[in-house]
Amino acid sequence: MALALNDKVLTEAFGPTEGTALRVKQVLMVVLGIVALSILAKVKISVPGSPVYLSMGTFAVLTIGAAYGPRLGLTTILGYMIIGMLGFDVFQSSTAELNGWTYMTGSTGGYLVGYVLATLALGFAARAGWDRSILLMAVALLVANALIYLPGVAWLTVLYGNGLTWAVEVGLTPFLIGDALKLGLAALLVPGLWKLIGDARK
Repeated sequence: MALALNDKVLTEAFGPTEGTALRVKQVLMVVLGIVALSILAKVKISVPGSPVYLSMGTFAVLTIGAAYGPRLGLTTILGYMIIGMLGFDVFQSSTAELNGWTYMTGSTGGYLVGYVLATLALGFAARAGWDRSILLMAVALLVANALIYLPGVAWLTVLYGNGLTWAVEVGLTPFLIGDALKLGLAALLVPGLWKLIGDARK
């Protein structure tokens, strides 16, 4: 049975719903999302033996995808990518010397592709109403997290040529506990915000 993808997402539950005011709100949400993602991406923890850092950027991506829906979420994540591609220091480990396209095709390149896939997956899950249930939200988050790691690990395998087992060991395994905590937080956050807002879908 096909999912109904016509539910409101969290950002549609408040503020203007039509006309110019809606467009202004959407632009502001995109800007705020890019700023939040840029800031949280810099909150990182070094993981011994891995070229990839544990970052709160993943939490930001997951939350934006669920709260913004597929269209606004995709616009936000692509805006973030474009700003990074232009050389601005918005990525997790980008610097004044290492940024832009060079950084994006480095060790985190596959994960950036995964960010886009995860944002879309969570956006569609929210459109289906999964963001109102902690259990369904957790399932959507697990799927989205897998969509981040699949291209991430695959790209590490290609980039370094050390085989899939090595890529999993350095690009997946060290982050499982941290990601479980972030997923748990996101699974509680979005449904919790819906509870605060009330039944704004109807």
